[in-house]
Amino acid sequence: MSERNTLIRSLHDLGLAAWFGGSLMGAVGLNGAARSEGATRTATARISSSGWAKWTPVNAAAIGVHLFGSGGMLAADAPRITTQQGAAAATLAKTLVTGAALAVTAYSRVLGKQVELASSDAPEDVEKAAEHPIDTDKAQRRLTYAQWAVPALTGCLVVLSALHGEQQRHAGHSQGMWQRVRSMSPHMPSAPDWYCTR
Repeated sequence: MSERNTLIRSLHDLGLAAWFGGSLMGAVGLNGAARSEGATRTATARISSSGWAKWTPVNAAAIGVHLFGSGGMLAADAPRITTQQGAAAATLAKTLVTGAALAVTAYSRVLGKQVELASSDAPEDVEKAAEHPIDTDKAQRRLTYAQWAVPALTGCLVVLSALHGEQQRHAGHSQGMWQRVRSMSPHMPSAPDWYCTR
């Protein structure tokens, strides 16, 4: 591709970096610190829930930035995706993994809110928890799995983004080589689609 989409690509990459890095740090660092510092299971859940609640708005912003950048890149790359071999499959895979990451992120927040209410000592939270009692141990186990699934899925997105970049670079190199050859021989035709997109 001849035109650059630096801003859109930067939004895509920065949002994904924050989503992946924040979820990994939370699963490793925040939860680990909560287990070390919490004297009881309730205290551990309270520390962990407090940290995740503070991260949630930043994480939501990062996801929004990533999705905005992804939409812009999809629009910019549409001609290449429809013609280059393997590009459509990689785009579909990336879309499916993004959907799964979004679903798991939302599910982990729902579970996290349940654990947060169950471990809170604020009167209004205690009242809400009493109205909707949950199995705290089961919710905590599911939350742990979900919190590890998010960095796993977003890590896959990082790999798929790298694949997209390699495909785009290959297409650009192919077209560039043909244009250099053509400049040495003005009578040659423009680069055919099969050459630029294979």
